[in-house]
Amino acid sequence: MPLNDPQEALCKGHDCDFSDLKAVIVNCTLKPSPERSHTDDLLSVPREIMERNGIAVSQFRPVDHPIAYGVMPDMREHGAKTDAWPELWKTVKEADILILGTPIWLGEESSACRLVIERLYGMSGLKNDKGQSFFYGKTGGCVVTGNEDGIKHVAMTCLYALGHLGYTIPPQADSGWIGEAGPGPSYGDEVDGKPAGYDNDFTQRNATIMTWNLMHMARILKDAGGIPRHGNDRDAWEAGCRFDHPNPDYR
Repeated sequence: MPLNDPQEALCKGHDCDFSDLKAVIVNCTLKPSPERSHTDDLLSVPREIMERNGIAVSQFRPVDHPIAYGVMPDMREHGAKTDAWPELWKTVKEADILILGTPIWLGEESSACRLVIERLYGMSGLKNDKGQSFFYGKTGGCVVTGNEDGIKHVAMTCLYALGHLGYTIPPQADSGWIGEAGPGPSYGDEVDGKPAGYDNDFTQRNATIMTWNLMHMARILKDAGGIPRHGNDRDAWEAGCRFDHPNPDYR
């Protein structure tokens, strides 16, 4: 969807440089490509804002790939016949920003979203060069769509999971649209000749704020070299919390 006037103005009226950042958007719709996804309609807002600001954005739908169930980095080493996750992980691990997009089903995130969260959890044993969780120094948010209640509940679940893994969650890191409760139009469906939700100020405002906060936080973290290692260095902890360790980087 095209950006509205305030969104356009925000993309032009600043002197920030985000051009060295990378983002990945994971659309956890249950619809395989190329079927239209309402979640993708709303995800187009952060995608467009980031691309306008020079961020390299990748995107995929988990349902398009044979991702195995499990919480190990490569489930083919644990009995799965196929597993697309190791290849998709190459894109996810390079991204400074991760946005999970999911529809609501029965008040919860989609099964595809839960699968991605579990596979991310399977990478939690990886560490960066500071001995921290590999996800330290990266930032995450989520976009939620549907025609039933549950935006805040789903956002709470997704953002907790990302934060637990080590992603930094900036303020107001979620946005969503559900329309009128019960059966009815989904985001982007035509209603009275207009796409539902495109002119909803609450949704557009929150999607915009979320995106800029993700971009700013990613910029802050990159410029700072990530999060300081003191107190969260797992290598130092595994060495017995020896803060007189001969390696000065442990102090």
